Amino acid sequence: MAKKSEMTDEHKNALAEGRAEGRIVRSYLEALEAGKAKRGRKRTSESITKRLDQIEIDIDEADPVKRLELAQEKINLATELVQMDMVVDITSLEGEFVGVAKSYAERKGISYTAFRQSGVSASVLKQAGISRASQ
Repeated sequence: MAKKSEMTDEHKNALAEGRAEGRIVRSYLEALEAGKAKRGRKRTSESITKRLDQIEIDIDEADPVKRLELAQEKINLATELVQMDMVVDITSLEGEFVGVAKSYAERKGISYTAFRQSGVSASVLKQAGISRASQ
């Protein structure tokens, strides 16, 4: 039976670098997506709190199925309220993204157009050294 060859340190370092770049790109894209305007009326912490208060009133008199639905809505609203209070430092994430985006794109075959369709601005791509001619 052939002995399984061990990974070289160079290969291990390349894998670690790829994972780190992937995390940075993912974090930046997720922050962009989270900051995107949603359709409809913008929710405020006050409107969510008001709805949570109403659920507390309605839940006691609701039938079992409605109580279940209200319980889930309450959980969803509480999560949304917490996420509203979380501040994402997009500037820091953007700086990290700019530092790794070009090598990530080259390694993964990601084009300028794909980044643009994912919400990355042209100016950020320019800073990263990714042009329309890329890919």
